[in-house]
Amino acid sequence: MRGLTKEYVLTRLLMWIVTVWIGASVVFLIPRLAPGDPITAQVVRLMQSEGIVENAQEIIESWKEAFGLNDPLYVQYARYLVNLMRFDFGYSLARFPTTAWEMVRPALPWSLGLLSVATLLSFTLGISIGALMGWRKTPRWLQTILPGSLTFTSIPYFMFGILLIYLVAFELHWLPATGGYDRQVTPGWNMPFIRSVIRHSILPLFSIVLTSMGGWALGMRGLMVGVNNEDYFLLAQAKGLSPARMFYRYGVRNAILPAVTSLAMGLAGLVSGSTLVEYIFAYPGTGYTLYQAIITQDYAVMQTICNLMILVTTTAVFLLDLLYPLIDPRITFRKANA
Repeated sequence: MRGLTKEYVLTRLLMWIVTVWIGASVVFLIPRLAPGDPITAQVVRLMQSEGIVENAQEIIESWKEAFGLNDPLYVQYARYLVNLMRFDFGYSLARFPTTAWEMVRPALPWSLGLLSVATLLSFTLGISIGALMGWRKTPRWLQTILPGSLTFTSIPYFMFGILLIYLVAFELHWLPATGGYDRQVTPGWNMPFIRSVIRHSILPLFSIVLTSMGGWALGMRGLMVGVNNEDYFLLAQAKGLSPARMFYRYGVRNAILPAVTSLAMGLAGLVSGSTLVEYIFAYPGTGYTLYQAIITQDYAVMQTICNLMILVTTTAVFLLDLLYPLIDPRITFRKANA
């Protein structure tokens, strides 16, 4: 039996485990290669805001001991892996005794809501535009107009966000510039709060969608151009099938599979957030939380967000690997007989 074989599933599962382990190890090492340590940084910031802190060095050493930062690196690494397997992300170093998960959890719905809509919109618009650009029978006037829709792709999304804030928020006063909702509304499942959330999400949503859909469009255009020369597409054309059926069933349906893989790779962004966009708009998502954790050298919060990114991405790719043999039986791990 070809396609989804036992060897194929076990191999992909092993690759998933190894990838998660390597990613988690890199996440552990990178912050510790940076100069300084988070405890000293916290005390220095306290001294800058409050003045002289008595027994500062003793406080630093006691907190290092409490958080295990004085232990050898291999001991810290082993403890980190054990806690990670138990989904214990530890305490926030900047907001102790708050746990890292308590810091990340409130921000997740904001990033998931904003970036899931942004990803689906940019994917749908980009794939549609790219498919029309790559299809031979697209009207000439439409082929002339469509590339113009990709103009914003050349602008970095954070720069485009600053431009939107200046024009739409400051000059025209149509939408709020920053924040997740108006402070005078009560958070909850009520219409004033929902309307406020939608209004505050429009600018960051547009800054992401308009600058990212071009990548999807260009990729889909190349795939559609390749499909146009396939034998099955030429046969369908020779049979006299309707242009709409050829476009959707024989063109888009076959060209979109590689794009779906790229979409799965982009799922990590739903967890990590778009750091610069969320920072510019002061949007309370995981990207903004990650930025604050980097500034304060909060190892635990940085590791929590990055490990969630790794877990979501590798799991999405693993599930796609299991789905592909069911779609195309030619994909298998089993070697062909000589």
